[in-house]
Parts: sequence; C-alpha cells; structure tokens
Amino acid sequence: MTSTPDPNPVPPPVKTQARNPLHGKTLEAIVTELAAHYGWDELGLRIPVRCFTHDPSVGSSLRFLRKTPWAREKVESLYLFMLREQRRQGG
Repeated sequence: MTSTPDPNPVPPPVKTQARNPLHGKTLEAIVTELAAHYGWDELGLRIPVRCFTHDPSVGSSLRFLRKTPWAREKVESLYLFMLREQRRQGG
C-alpha cells in the first residue's frame, strides 16, 4: 500500500521575533545608524577596530564585520545599547 502525499500540507509554525530589535535589520543599516548616532571617532573609541579608526567607511566596515564574528557581536551589542539609551531618553 502506497500513501499519497497530502496535497495541502500544513507549514510548520513560524517563530516570531517581534521583540528582537535586530530581526530584519541588515548589518549595513546597523553600522550606518551607529555611525550617525556616535560618529566614526566615538565608534572607534567604543569598538577599537581599524575599520572604525583608520579611514572609516560603511563599505570597509561591512567587509571586516562579515568576516569577523567577535567584532560583529560587539557592533550588535552596541546597537542594542544605543536603542536602550534612546528609549530611556524618550527619543
């Protein structure tokens, strides 16, 4: 006896990340927002990596961060801190 596949399979439930502020944010958007908020100089002081301290740009930062997981984690952590800081200040 062979079974036929269900013509209308039920998809698995989608895990929502409604409370995750990083969900749906690109690394480019995160770096751009951090640079706009802190400026490259302050960003380089908070996360001392060459892509923020020597001739910084979004492009060079993205190339480095995509290859360097520990630095990307620091950037994402600073972004979350910035969001909390903005919420506390009401803006």
